[in-house]
Amino acid sequence: MTPSPLPLNQIDPPRRLLCGPGPTNPDPRVLDAMRRPMLGHLDPDMHEILLEVAELLRRTWGASDAALVFPLSATGTSAMEAGIVNLLAPGETVIVAECGFFGRRIAEIARRHGVHVVDVESDWGEAVANERLLRALDEHPEASMVAVVHAETSTGVEHPLEPLGAALRGRDVLLMADCVTSLGGIELDFDRFGIDYAFACTQKCLGAPPGMAPVALSERAQRRLVDRTHVVPFSLDFELLRRYWIERPAAYHHTAPILHIYALHEALRLVQLEGLEARWRRHRAAGSYLQQGLRGLGLELLAEPWRQLAPLTAVRVPEGVDRASVQTRLLRDHGIEVGGGLGPDAPSIWRIGLMGPNATEETADTVLGAFEATLARSATLAAV
Repeated sequence: MTPSPLPLNQIDPPRRLLCGPGPTNPDPRVLDAMRRPMLGHLDPDMHEILLEVAELLRRTWGASDAALVFPLSATGTSAMEAGIVNLLAPGETVIVAECGFFGRRIAEIARRHGVHVVDVESDWGEAVANERLLRALDEHPEASMVAVVHAETSTGVEHPLEPLGAALRGRDVLLMADCVTSLGGIELDFDRFGIDYAFACTQKCLGAPPGMAPVALSERAQRRLVDRTHVVPFSLDFELLRRYWIERPAAYHHTAPILHIYALHEALRLVQLEGLEARWRRHRAAGSYLQQGLRGLGLELLAEPWRQLAPLTAVRVPEGVDRASVQTRLLRDHGIEVGGGLGPDAPSIWRIGLMGPNATEETADTVLGAFEATLARSATLAAV
């Protein structure tokens, strides 16, 4: 066989408006930050930047100085797994709220590590009631953790996290929250909500490229790190990572993604310049505007109205409409990416994200116009 020619041309990706479940389009200033001079991961000037990133993250989480805060050089899924392996030993019990793909992923990862999982399930589009989680805890007082998805990316559902944290105060159980689609986009206060372990990622409401995963651990969670007796994977060991990110002099753990750290620093700086509450309001206004427009097109949303996320909207595909064909036309005709359902049990939906820089009414208008044109075209073709 004659070998195919090597692809030696530089890549030239098309421009997209990324309005799916993530990633979102980063702010140009965030991308510009990745062009700054690269330092080595053991350069003392780099270590100062690490501390600045940790402090910016602390303020974005709403975490006190007593919390351990830094980003993993990994994805949100890795941060999910890191929380489980660091804070739960094989044989311990976790109660998991499952009403979508990522709640189920928490349960799956826990089972892979020998943790006993108590599933508390609700239909997709609904949140698991806190009362049911508390009842499960009463039935399983041995449980070491309750785990929920604050912003379920697969359904557009927001979990009532603050009341759950309040109800768990005084109980000897950790609260873990998947904040992948909530950090920087909806109201979130690590300390006030009573969270013990929270994790997120960089490519959603923070508006940075994918590749890093911010985490926060309470004092109580940190005591678990000290008291544990089980072996933790080296790459996910929070105690080792603390020695690189926080303690000084820094102890080598891995070669950190320097340019991604620059990007995250800039993204977090922009969050603070805008102001957290202003940023939450912007996401809320853009999401509400989009959702009102979608209903105006005759489309039905998946999530219960009182649990509807602002940054992520799941839309039911009308009967007789080909979901994938509409997504393809949005991409090819309008340069807009939206997501579909995630996982074999997902209902037929589109998932539309207005996150980070894209959380504006102007972006919503662009998406709504493209949807209206694409659905009209689909109706015309179906009538032929």
